[in-house]
Amino acid sequence: MYDGRSHQVDYTDISITENTRAAYPIEYIPNAKIPCVGGHPKNIILLTADAFGVLPPVSKLTPEQTMYHFISGYTAKVAGTEVGVTEPEATFSACFGAAFMVWHPSKYAELLAEKMAQYGTTAWLINTGWTGGPYGVGSRIKLRYTRAIIDAIHDGSLDNVEFVTDPIFGLAVPTTCPNVPDEVLIPKNTWQDTAAYDAQARKLANLFIKNFEKYKTGSSEAIINAGPSL
Repeated sequence: MYDGRSHQVDYTDISITENTRAAYPIEYIPNAKIPCVGGHPKNIILLTADAFGVLPPVSKLTPEQTMYHFISGYTAKVAGTEVGVTEPEATFSACFGAAFMVWHPSKYAELLAEKMAQYGTTAWLINTGWTGGPYGVGSRIKLRYTRAIIDAIHDGSLDNVEFVTDPIFGLAVPTTCPNVPDEVLIPKNTWQDTAAYDAQARKLANLFIKNFEKYKTGSSEAIINAGPSL
């Protein structure tokens, strides 16, 4: 909370939100690379937090799936991110920043896919949300598992492992990853009630399909068909 009278910031005050951001000159960071320009990425991470507990913690995306999920921009609002949010709720924001997009989202998605093809970049969908059940039943995916997944992507450990295809979302899911239990990688295996998992997966798939209706015009058939299938 910022006190306009004393011009002091109380970083312990969470009366409005726990989610606080600040900006400062890059020169304040020791060993920062200046100018802040790097090479082209070998991997791109699309980040989501699935409150339904059905998306895998890591999926390897095709170019078409990359465009579909980039356009969809699915995640969950969680407590502390916005005033009044007390439990997770699904939300979609085109290109993960709909309010700032000028063109149709497919334009940005096609540009992303073009650059990925040009520089040989692979896209991954990383889910840091719930496992073993939805919010209120399951638990958040452990941070150490997410870190291990990111490390495996960067060091190439996931390049030559076996993948299985999720029957509803069509995502390529690795069956093994260093320092991550195999059962965690396949969401259904973490649920005690597999019928409940199937119902939740169909529910989320329907939300994806309904949300994408507004982007069908302007999107190619390849992008449209890269979404969930019921």
